[in-house]
Amino acid sequence: MTSYQDMPWLSQLNEAQRAPVHPHPSTLHAFQDAARRVPDRTALAYFDGRLSYAETDALSDGIAAHLGDRGFRPGDRAAIMLQNTPHFVLALFGVWKAGGIVVPVNPMYKSAEMTHVLTDAEVTAVICADHTWDGFLRDTAAAAPSVRIALTACERDLQTRDDARVLRGERLGPREGADDLLAVARAHAGRGPAAGTPELTADDIALISYTSGTSGTPKGATNTHGNIAYNAERQRTGLGLPDGATYFALAPLFHITGMVCELASCITGGGTLALAYRFEAGVVLDAFLEHRPAFTVGPSTAFMALMAHPDVSRDHFSSFATLASGGAPLPPALVEKFRAAFGPYIRNGYGLTECTAPCASVPPHLEAPVDKVSGTLAVGVPGPDTVVRIIDDQGQDVPFGEQGEIAVRGPQVVPGYWRRPDATAEAIPDGELRTGDIGFMDTDGWLYVVDRKKDMINASGFKVWPREVEDVLYSHPAVREAAVVGIPDTYRGESVKAYVSLRPGQSPAPAELTAYCKERLAAYKYPREVEVLPELPKTTSGKILRRELRDRG
Repeated sequence: MTSYQDMPWLSQLNEAQRAPVHPHPSTLHAFQDAARRVPDRTALAYFDGRLSYAETDALSDGIAAHLGDRGFRPGDRAAIMLQNTPHFVLALFGVWKAGGIVVPVNPMYKSAEMTHVLTDAEVTAVICADHTWDGFLRDTAAAAPSVRIALTACERDLQTRDDARVLRGERLGPREGADDLLAVARAHAGRGPAAGTPELTADDIALISYTSGTSGTPKGATNTHGNIAYNAERQRTGLGLPDGATYFALAPLFHITGMVCELASCITGGGTLALAYRFEAGVVLDAFLEHRPAFTVGPSTAFMALMAHPDVSRDHFSSFATLASGGAPLPPALVEKFRAAFGPYIRNGYGLTECTAPCASVPPHLEAPVDKVSGTLAVGVPGPDTVVRIIDDQGQDVPFGEQGEIAVRGPQVVPGYWRRPDATAEAIPDGELRTGDIGFMDTDGWLYVVDRKKDMINASGFKVWPREVEDVLYSHPAVREAAVVGIPDTYRGESVKAYVSLRPGQSPAPAELTAYCKERLAAYKYPREVEVLPELPKTTSGKILRRELRDRG
């Protein structure tokens, strides 16, 4: 009998995807290699601004030198709280050159969230936007005993267009209590890290990536340089893009998907990373035409927003060799609507912060199957060095086709959580990640994610997975976004409630959407209530926040 250890998914991979890979010890090594090979090639494109590999290398050297001068030492932590700008990449490489650990932080965090990160990681340096520093971070950092260094950046620097759709506010200049990131980078350009700074190894921690905190206090996953370099190299070889290809940073770089699938993979291939500050559909579409990227990855909600933009056309997507989706469920109906309207097929993927972004994806030469029973789109197949199992509550394999918790073992799985041995032992026993996601695998190795374990709805004793109801709602021509939650019900225990946002010009009554689902789902599954909202709440990475919707009731 075939088992998960037999890795049936290998038959779905081509020769290049099955071949062994030999990644650099770190993405910094890959970057420095590219800087030697192609120093004049554009590394970062930001609106009309361009930085070559040589310029990026010299400026990040300057940041490393400044950090060393200020007493930052190997192993110290630096929190980077920036949008998708060149400053983020310069700071990232600068901290790594100084031997430090980067703590990437969501720029939407407020003081209480940032206080937890600064305290838990014992952060030495903070690097943020000038308006964030003035807004709250100066006071928050001052209250954190470990913080000794601050650098601020203006997102209007390194370009001249000042696109008001995303670049708002004034150029503030140097801020009280902080040094200007770009000024110190230029002042010390090319000087490099302090003498005696040890070279990074694959086992060194590269990132402390705080989980989104959808349940409990956020924990810091310790992504090593080897974790990142491995997944970046697998992404590069799996996509089959030429050396020097342009990647567009659709996902935020502070999120593990953007960090690995966009930044690290692009740099590993000596490519150009095109940046546009943050997601705004019109700005992104303009950037697609200007930069003509070959690859991008983003949540399904981003593709929904691009599809809904009044100026969108097939030409906007004509340069792409591959479009990928990750970070949020990808409804089959969206894939087909997008292909019919614009041409490309969006390739699904699956991963978590704790497995350094992807642990399964749809190979570029294939299309993901849709499960005939549930209507769920497969998230892809694992790679050749990764073993994905579906397990029961006792950690034992369940048969192919049966649902259970998804468990992942491979070189991309983090060694643990920052200073949380109990949480590490619970979530990553013996190095195998227990994801908390419910899914199943077919006998050909295709992985299907049903839902989060904690999101299951119990309606009169019947299991209802929100994804199944959401996929039906997405097939309705008027629905733009959908999220399904369980709400208290005195008779059933829980009832199914759906929240939706609509496409422009559409206005179906909630009763129409309920009836639509009732025709297509078992009686206990269809939503008893449908509420229409202008927008559904989301994380910065594009995941719809079911937790906030549950709290609405």
